[in-house]
Amino acid sequence: MGVGLDPRTRLLLEAPIAPTLLRLGAPNVLVMLAQAGVGLIETYFVGKLGTDALAGMALVFPVVMLMQMTSAGAMGGGIASAIARALGARRREDADALVLHATVIAAVFALLFMLALLGGGRWLYGHMGGTGAALDAALTYSNWVFAGALLVWLFNTLSAVIRGTGNMAVPAIVTVVGALVLLPLSPLLIFGWGPLPGLGIAGGAIALLAYYLVGSVALVVYLWSPRSLLRPSFAHIRFRWVLFKDILRVGLVGMVSTVATNLAIGITTALVGGFGTAAIAGYGTASRLEYLLVPLVFGFGAPLVAMVGTCMGAGQRERALRATWIGAAMAFVMTEVIGLWAAAFPGAWLSLFNSDPAMLEAGSQYLRAVGPVYGFFGLGLVLYFASQGAGRLLWPVIGNIARLAVAVTGGWLALRWGSGLTGVFVAQAVALVIYGLVNAWAIAGGAWFGAVGWPRTTTTLLKNLPVLKV
Repeated sequence: MGVGLDPRTRLLLEAPIAPTLLRLGAPNVLVMLAQAGVGLIETYFVGKLGTDALAGMALVFPVVMLMQMTSAGAMGGGIASAIARALGARRREDADALVLHATVIAAVFALLFMLALLGGGRWLYGHMGGTGAALDAALTYSNWVFAGALLVWLFNTLSAVIRGTGNMAVPAIVTVVGALVLLPLSPLLIFGWGPLPGLGIAGGAIALLAYYLVGSVALVVYLWSPRSLLRPSFAHIRFRWVLFKDILRVGLVGMVSTVATNLAIGITTALVGGFGTAAIAGYGTASRLEYLLVPLVFGFGAPLVAMVGTCMGAGQRERALRATWIGAAMAFVMTEVIGLWAAAFPGAWLSLFNSDPAMLEAGSQYLRAVGPVYGFFGLGLVLYFASQGAGRLLWPVIGNIARLAVAVTGGWLALRWGSGLTGVFVAQAVALVIYGLVNAWAIAGGAWFGAVGWPRTTTTLLKNLPVLKV
């Protein structure tokens, strides 16, 4: 079965599933933790410039995260999925060509982000509450970062290209080494040293762009080296809409899911805001734990994109489904254990950031209500990644929109009925349960292969449906 296949592709098609997911997942967890560390490094040193600088960076951070999640998660998943499916179907020329198609997509989206934020940054940050020196700091940082948006998009796109081949190690190594270089570079540019003048908050942005520039160069060198599975070439370039479509049909739908996720958290923050600053701080601090679960789930999700995509391309639908459920079980158990721990000992997490009693109380209410169902968040998220690999994202997006609707409507009703913060947080918990169950129900019901029907066994599903064309 594996004759003529590259060893990495054969690994995805033939090796034992659980050990393979664990082996490929570890570097991805490292990547995400390193990228989180990059943000913490910047925040720490910018904070030394004073409250206005820190507030300015805080205003820009959600927009930077939107660009990161769009380029690395949504569109990055579409890129990795398209390449994995092409390799699984032994369409090597298409896989090679997808590298340049992905780069063009990255350039277009980078231009859109750059124009939107350079032109509309003052309006956006002003409406977010930025004034005076804080608004000036936000604009300085934002203008530098989004002037270099292409570097962010290029780095995340090339990382996705390489992950689509089943190689998780190279992006991990480049990311971790880059984070280590950023550690001394960031304070050097912010504060200066010797004859080198300090650039203030602009120095933090320049250091970040330097990180993405050097990382992108390293990834380009690898892709054009003999060690790369892909062989991209500028000779006889012929762009084809079908290849753009193969990436965009997954990536664009994934972007809808990304926006829905951020809207759910943003609107809940607004609902919590009626209870005062301490409540906002408590909710914001507690919900950070949910964001930290993402890199852990991504550890299994990124290999699933490659494995499911390769298996689908090779016609091995049963193995694709089996890998999905094994990955889902791992993610559920891992996130549920963390959630139960947080619910039982909320102060252990919250006190790392602040000791204000009102903040601790609000954050504890959130973790006690939502922590016990974090497993459903992990389940829904890992099934989203698996669906990226299958190239079928309709139901994961529906699940995310359902989460948004329940969280917002339920939170509003809780306030209207006088249920207070606890009611708002219970609505969040119900929303996460629905998110996980909708995704699981749809995939188990055959959403990857046609209309959803329930219940369907895997054997019946695979026997009665035609081979999926990808």
